[in-house]
Amino acid sequence: MSIRPVAGIIQAQPAIEGAGVHLRRAFGFGATSTFDPFLLFDDFRNDNPEEYLAGFPWHPHRGIETITYVLAGAVAHGDSLGNRGTLGAGDVQWMTAGSGILHQEMPQGDARGRMHGFQLWANLPSSLKMTDPRYQDVPSREIPEIVEDDGTTVRVICGSFWGKRGPVDGIAADPRYLDVFVPPGKKRTLPVESSRNAFAYVFDGAGTFRDASQPQPVRTERVGTSQPPVTEETGNRSLVLFDSGDEITVQAGDEGIRFLLVSGRPLQEPVAWQGPIVMNTQEELRRAYAELRNGTFIKAK
Repeated sequence: MSIRPVAGIIQAQPAIEGAGVHLRRAFGFGATSTFDPFLLFDDFRNDNPEEYLAGFPWHPHRGIETITYVLAGAVAHGDSLGNRGTLGAGDVQWMTAGSGILHQEMPQGDARGRMHGFQLWANLPSSLKMTDPRYQDVPSREIPEIVEDDGTTVRVICGSFWGKRGPVDGIAADPRYLDVFVPPGKKRTLPVESSRNAFAYVFDGAGTFRDASQPQPVRTERVGTSQPPVTEETGNRSLVLFDSGDEITVQAGDEGIRFLLVSGRPLQEPVAWQGPIVMNTQEELRRAYAELRNGTFIKAK
C-alpha cells in the first residue's frame, strides 16, 4: 500500500453565482485534467439570507451531472420535466443533465437563517452526453453511516467503502463520495483506488494530511507548482489535491476534522465548456446554444 502525497492545497475563493448567491469556489472553469472527471466544486455556506435567497433561477445544463449535498437549511428545486422537491439537511440530489434540462435551485435557511451545502459537477463521457436526464433524490436516512470504535464516522453517499455502498448508483465515472469525521487527535488511513483522481475538502475543524513516510519534494504539474511535502494543518474551506497512491492518511487536530473525500475515474476526453453546458467539441457546444435559442434544447419528454 502507498500513501498518496499531497499535490497541492487550494483555499476556496469567494464567488457570486445565480441571482446573487455568495459562495466559495474551490475549483472550476480552469484546467479540467487536474480534477477529471470533476469540473467544479462550490461551498454555499452562509448565515445571511440576503446573500442566498435569490437562489439559482431557471438555467440549462447539458453534458454533465450535478451533485448537491445539503448540511443545513434546505434547497427547493424544480425542472422542465415537471420534477419538484426539497432537499433538507443531510439529503443528496444527483442530477444527470444528459441531453438537456432546465432547472432551478432555491436555497432556504433553517430557523436561524443558516444555509450550508455543496455542489459538485461531474463530467459525462461522450457516449452519455445525450442520454435522457434523470434525478436521484436521496433522503438522509437512506445514506449508510459507518461508526468506528475510535469515533471516526463515514457517510457513504456514492460508491463502496468499508463494506457499505452508497444509495446513488449508475454513475458514469464510478465515483466515490464520502463525508468523513475523524475525532480530535486521532489518525486514520483511508483507502482510495489508485486509478482515480482524488481530493478532500475540509469544512470543519482541521488536521494534517500526511505525505509518504520518507518525505521528498513532490513535483506537482497538476496544480502548476513544485513544492515540498505538506505538513501544516489544513483547515476550513481548504481543498487538498492528492497525487498517486492507494490510500490517504489524516491526523485530526484538537477539534477533530470533517471533510468530503471525493474520487473518480478520469474520462480523459476533450472538454468544450461554456457556462452550464459541457460538451466534447466546440461544434457540439455551438449546437447546444443554438438549440437553446431556438427552443429545441430539451430532448426528453
